[in-house]
Amino acid sequence: MNFPVSEAIVNKAIAELYIKDLEKATIREIVAIAGKIEKETGLEFIRMEMGVPGLQPSKVGVEAEIDALRRGVASIYPPIDGIEELKSESSRFIKAFVDLDVAPEGCVPVVGSMEGTFCTFITACQCNPNKDTILFIDPGFPVQKQQANVLGLKYETFDNFDCRGELLYNKLESYLSKGNIACIVYSNPNNPSWCCLTERELQIIGELSVKYDAIVVEDLAYFAMDFRKDLSRPFESPFQPSVGRYTDNYLMLISGSKAFSYAGQRIAVVAISDALYKRQFTGLTTKYGGGTFGSVFIHRVLYAASTGVSHSAQYALAAMFKAASDGQYNFLNEVKEYGYRAQRLKLIFQKYGFEIVYDNDLGEPIGDGFYFTIRYPGMTGGQLIKALIPYGVSAISLSITGSNQEGLRACTSFIKNHQYKQLEERLKVFVSQYQSCRR
Repeated sequence: MNFPVSEAIVNKAIAELYIKDLEKATIREIVAIAGKIEKETGLEFIRMEMGVPGLQPSKVGVEAEIDALRRGVASIYPPIDGIEELKSESSRFIKAFVDLDVAPEGCVPVVGSMEGTFCTFITACQCNPNKDTILFIDPGFPVQKQQANVLGLKYETFDNFDCRGELLYNKLESYLSKGNIACIVYSNPNNPSWCCLTERELQIIGELSVKYDAIVVEDLAYFAMDFRKDLSRPFESPFQPSVGRYTDNYLMLISGSKAFSYAGQRIAVVAISDALYKRQFTGLTTKYGGGTFGSVFIHRVLYAASTGVSHSAQYALAAMFKAASDGQYNFLNEVKEYGYRAQRLKLIFQKYGFEIVYDNDLGEPIGDGFYFTIRYPGMTGGQLIKALIPYGVSAISLSITGSNQEGLRACTSFIKNHQYKQLEERLKVFVSQYQSCRR
């Protein structure tokens, strides 16, 4: 198949999905556009729009899950708060790789971090009737805001592109001082920028969460995947950075999807700090007649959402946590492939005039990992999506992640070895034709 694809075919695919502005198109909509064009033309797309793991799942988890199924766990409802093996191994894993103490009681399995944030948003926004708003430190995962919209919850957001380091303090306080913020949400490493908050930035977030009594929701979907440091040694420094060193008012989400390539089984753990787990809130008492944050989260909210996580998947995650904490399984060695891919892809894009949008962490070059961000001079994010689609290259606009920057988020997970050459060939033609049109 020759490229570029005709404008008529591209416009037809967009029209069939009733998309008026590619700048605002969701991840799934871009996936659908690429799928329609692939089917009609036979052109293989270089897929960078969706953050789906592209590596084989952990053998440790697979074997443990198969063994659990053979023992008959599929016939039994799992306990709503999680099996004992997973709760205890989650607590130990957090100690081994984050160097924080979270009791097994507060380590609660959920159907992926998506369910974790969904239930967290509900619980956090019911604690205090005066605190009804979620604050997102952006850019971030677009679907979390969709969750807030589905739940009818208010949210505010700011792009931290220009307020890193000490500048974060005043920016964050300008929102918290209003008195309406129930929880603060961010990912670290960040989706989509792959920036990593520093210890000082985490300290700022922690201290302000105490001052203004806001719950911190630390999304560690890409746990320890800042490959600039070796975070793979259990019970040894350096550890995964966490706000938990600076506040007791936090919970963290640890996903099996990316670090363990176990996305298909929808398994994650919400680790609620001991202090927050045991804390009682007036709003929760009024609504439910009693209970602590932890007990309401589990027995009221989570119970209504799923009545528990797949029994066998819990055994899988427990086994992966145990093997990692025992030092028998270096889970990060398997996912470093994403870093290698990002490095190669960024070099190709930069060769043809593209720029990295989020390119540094307070002066330190950005790490290579699951995501990176690109822009092309003179183009908005929406324009760039439409310009690249005819060349069989798909990604999402930064604008839907809460970023104020123009450009795209690119994911490395689906890249195949033969596609580096394809990408170079296509970008070469794209740049040549684009420059010709501008003359």
